Amino acid sequence: MTSLRFFLPIFALAHAVFLFAVATSDAAYPSAYGLDQSCTATTVSASSADDLVPVRREVYGGGRIIDISHRYHSEMPSWESSDGLGHFLWLAKSMKNGSIANNSEMKLPTHTGTHVDAPGHVFDHYFDAGFDIDTLDLDVLNGPTLLVDVPRDKNITAEVMKSLNIPKGVRRVLFRTLNTDRRLMYKKEFDTSYVGFMKDGAQWLVDNTDIKLVGIDYLSVAAFADLIPSHLVLLRGRSEIKKLPLLVVVVQVALKSPKVRAMSHCNIIDSDGMFQDIILVEGLKLDDVQPGIYSVHCLPLRLVGAEGSPIRCILIK
Repeated sequence: MTSLRFFLPIFALAHAVFLFAVATSDAAYPSAYGLDQSCTATTVSASSADDLVPVRREVYGGGRIIDISHRYHSEMPSWESSDGLGHFLWLAKSMKNGSIANNSEMKLPTHTGTHVDAPGHVFDHYFDAGFDIDTLDLDVLNGPTLLVDVPRDKNITAEVMKSLNIPKGVRRVLFRTLNTDRRLMYKKEFDTSYVGFMKDGAQWLVDNTDIKLVGIDYLSVAAFADLIPSHLVLLRGRSEIKKLPLLVVVVQVALKSPKVRAMSHCNIIDSDGMFQDIILVEGLKLDDVQPGIYSVHCLPLRLVGAEGSPIRCILIK
């Protein structure tokens, strides 16, 4: 009996440790998360903490998740800058200087690195009306996508678009171009010779495909020679927006009919060609990714009043 009383606390402690290990061993926080294999939870000291090395990855989940966003740093390219982005992040409050926590601040253009455009980027009346980043459709930014390789010797023209043979029904396409081969997103100096859409290529996409998400591997989807015209073609789509109040009345009347009562408000709007906007994601990191079908997930910041935003994009096999 005495020996049993001696071992009971040990058994209880072992059981508690086991339950804790199970509870913390999930995909986000594995049991050894943040600890060197030579350390234990009770032996991490200031000296051993100095030896910790952060792990920066491009793939996660055994290669199933691929990060296609570029890291933000001072020497990344910035629009029409020969010196790169420059200093954009600083430690405003430091624990080494007596603050209770480290707090950084940053200042950078919203169209920096991997980012997304809102229609107000090139349409001033959309900007004034409030069509900002917070109004973009997350359903378009997330879902099945096709990654295609563009012929390396030319911009994306109508001829090139036709040659890609993108099937009808495909809503999201990431275009990998010579920009990736030239590693332009890794060069500090902005390069006007990047590959992008010419106006006729943008118009062909709008007229002949169902694409609603266009992604590309440099700071603009539009070639420098057709910068604004291509943007205007791709971001146009709200010419009928002023008719929305009338449309709502029509929907309300139609929903009184048993034949259409089951139809959703959104489906009726879509069937009338409303809100057929194309979303542009620029500066994607498409190195070492095979062409094919993936699930893309892109989430911009909810910046009210902003016409652009940094965005984190991943592909899932």
